[in-house]
Amino acid sequence: MRGDGDGWVFDPDGARYWGRHGAAGLLLCVRREAAGADTGGGFAILLQHRAVWSHQGGTWGLPGGARDSHETAVQAAVREAHEETGIAEDQIQVLDEKVTHEAVSGWTYTTVLARADAPIATTANGESAELRWVPDDEVDTLPLHPGFGRSWPSLRKLLR
Repeated sequence: MRGDGDGWVFDPDGARYWGRHGAAGLLLCVRREAAGADTGGGFAILLQHRAVWSHQGGTWGLPGGARDSHETAVQAAVREAHEETGIAEDQIQVLDEKVTHEAVSGWTYTTVLARADAPIATTANGESAELRWVPDDEVDTLPLHPGFGRSWPSLRKLLR
């Protein structure tokens, strides 16, 4: 059922996680050359500066959110990215998925890795203060969402 994933999950230690059936986010990348950047290799990824009112507001992370009961992690990540950025499923190519956090309660966050041929124009919704294509070697200079910050080093290796 659409929207049945909205809600908090609480671990025994009091930690809370958004998404009754887990959550997923989209790590969308393009080659830096395609983004008009230097030709030294690497890539740029689409990051979301989370609206101040949202959970972990003011930090940078991936477009994404709660997974509904009928969705796969890929379906949830692509749907959430479309809602938050305006990027359509046919504009990207999904490459892989990786569970980047599993809580004691069994709650999981899955990062879906995808690519585009060139940076795609975005339209932010109310959950975003900003959307930005960020070179991979500059991601660490931003105040990252704690979960994304912990998983970024291993995700960056996967993309290489």
